[in-house]
Amino acid sequence: MSSLTTSSLITLSDPRSPAAEAFQSLRTNIEFSSLETTLRSLLVTGADAETDKSSALANLAVVMAQAGDRVVVVDGDLRRPGQHEIFGVANSVGLTDWLKTGGTPALAETAIPNLRLLPSGVLPPNPVALLSGNRLADLLAQLCADADYVLVDAPPVLAVTDAALWAGKVDGVLLAVRAGRTMREHAQRAKDVLEKVHARIVGAILLDAEEETGAVGRYGAT
Repeated sequence: MSSLTTSSLITLSDPRSPAAEAFQSLRTNIEFSSLETTLRSLLVTGADAETDKSSALANLAVVMAQAGDRVVVVDGDLRRPGQHEIFGVANSVGLTDWLKTGGTPALAETAIPNLRLLPSGVLPPNPVALLSGNRLADLLAQLCADADYVLVDAPPVLAVTDAALWAGKVDGVLLAVRAGRTMREHAQRAKDVLEKVHARIVGAILLDAEEETGAVGRYGAT
């Protein structure tokens, strides 16, 4: 049994909190959006390194799995991976191995029913070179064949080009921003970068907002 880092998972540690309810609302919004256009694979990233996009993705994955969806989380952050720590699984084999050799992705079971993880694996010396091939689309197609949703964690858009490489392959992108911390200019630049690779930005996740600012509490989506 894996050991979850519940401090990062408000949806487990305090499922009745406004933050957890907001992730439920986000899942519902995605579900309704999927009725109009395909949203099987989603990238979650941030504008800059100050945004905890990894925890946001993990919480969204949890509420999706709790609702009965088959979810695969892909830790596509080959710089500072964190999903294996959140879900308490080994990181010795993962995405980097599949990108090098193919075969069957080494999905790890988590303590959450319906939720599996493809960890980053051993970090490569040149992540961009590994991600620049045409294999990302093949991987996503393989994972989507056995899951309702595939959620990809990627480095911040403005820090490195990794997120842009993923963004051109997934069905949609969620951009995480921090209330009062993410500069408007940075959010706009991140949006521009994503649009240049023809990414479909389906919404934003607002982190660390004051509860009084909206009915959804600390987290929100647009």
